[in-house]
Amino acid sequence: MVYNILDYLEASAALCPDKTAFEDLEHSFTYGEVLDYARHMGSGLARILAPNRPVPVLMEKEAWTLNIFLGAVCAGCFYTLVDSSLPAERIQTILSTLKAEVLVTSKTYIDKAQALEFGGQICLMEDLAKEPIEEKMLSDRRRAACDTDPLYAIFTSGSTGVPKGVVVSHRSVIDFTEHFVRIFGIEREDVIGNQAPFDFDVSVKDIYPALKTGATLEVIPKKYFSVPKKLLDFLDDRKVTTLTWAVSAVCIISMLKGFRYKVPKSIRRVMFSGEVMPVKHLNYWRSYLPDALYVNLYGPTEITCNCTYYRLDREFAEDEVLPIGETFPNERVFLLDEKDQLLTRPGELGEICVCGTALALGYYRNWEKTEEVFVQNPLNTCYREPMYRTGDLGRYNERGELFYVTRKDFQIKHMGHRIELGEIEAALQALEHMERACCIFDEPNTKILCFYVGELEAKEIIRQLTEKLPRFMIPNIFCRVEQMPITKNGKIDRKRLMTDYQEKQHR
Repeated sequence: MVYNILDYLEASAALCPDKTAFEDLEHSFTYGEVLDYARHMGSGLARILAPNRPVPVLMEKEAWTLNIFLGAVCAGCFYTLVDSSLPAERIQTILSTLKAEVLVTSKTYIDKAQALEFGGQICLMEDLAKEPIEEKMLSDRRRAACDTDPLYAIFTSGSTGVPKGVVVSHRSVIDFTEHFVRIFGIEREDVIGNQAPFDFDVSVKDIYPALKTGATLEVIPKKYFSVPKKLLDFLDDRKVTTLTWAVSAVCIISMLKGFRYKVPKSIRRVMFSGEVMPVKHLNYWRSYLPDALYVNLYGPTEITCNCTYYRLDREFAEDEVLPIGETFPNERVFLLDEKDQLLTRPGELGEICVCGTALALGYYRNWEKTEEVFVQNPLNTCYREPMYRTGDLGRYNERGELFYVTRKDFQIKHMGHRIELGEIEAALQALEHMERACCIFDEPNTKILCFYVGELEAKEIIRQLTEKLPRFMIPNIFCRVEQMPITKNGKIDRKRLMTDYQEKQHR
């Protein structure tokens, strides 16, 4: 029985101590070394901190960072990556929310750490790695731990502009990892190519399946995702077998026709999440890697990565949308209408809601927001059953397949009609010579804006859309952009698109 993520690390270190666990361009650590570093760092942190205290880590995405995470866990604490490239004000907000007593960083980022208004202790990873191991202290911390203790906190953007810290327990990650590894057949021989930042929950699907199975995790440099040749060389040279990437990262290769340069034949799994995958880009991948497993994953940070998955088992036309599939074991996913009534019939639009072990513990030191979305399941009036309201809208088709339609925030009232912007985007994505498309509702001016990357002129887009959509769904304004701005989590940056558009209007 697994109660703590360290059980995974210890088992892999015992079975394959000399096998590479984490690797980037500059550093490589075996499972034996990772466990050793975790114990040294954990001892140093345990001398300073009580159990279950936050350990913010001011670093970037690199192999060393993962050693620090596991050191925090060894101390009986939980970690939070604080990306060193973030603005000082946002870092300050995160540290204030955590009320952190320590900040772990390296010599590389010490100047940034010291420039912060941080009243706690700044610890260097180089020093923590040399701390003597305190066997009794580590043993006592481990014995007192529960699987409901927090493992990490990931700060997501809040609608008010204030970041929310999603706190996730060992139990939730263990439960998800067990099913994820089994369902997709991840093994010790696999090489996982990490794309996601470590403060984005997609990375959890890289880190913990690797720890459980003894697979190797290759940390792909962020800069390679703007240089497809280097990215493809990396995947080929490192013999990467498994990709769990944001949709935008997958689309980079297909938009730039990267496989004309090289096809990494080692790739066996391509799993994607975060946004709706345009079928056009997916079909490009399938044409070059037809034998790979392709999986559409769905789920927000608050339910530990994903709650549904869809293995592609058939061909899809470019104007189709992929199902989000079936529910992961030990989770319950269903649709509720505005009156909290269960929806099961095809075509009915409802909010996607989730119950089960995978639910996060809530938002750190933010009870009001926690109680707003982590609620009692209204279908259960007999006992306490926490449910998470995703804020996403979905529907079933005639085959009983569940589809993500749009965000609640993206459902608009326009010209007397209720419209899902996601439906317009799906129609746009299917057009020939359309690379990417994003629709935003300019509410003050009651106009639908279409931002797109592609060769088409507005008149031609309108002509083609008229064959697919009613007139009231045709965007009012078309803005061609050279490329879509992407958030650090790999999603289309809608705020940036709107800000750039408004600035142009005021010139």
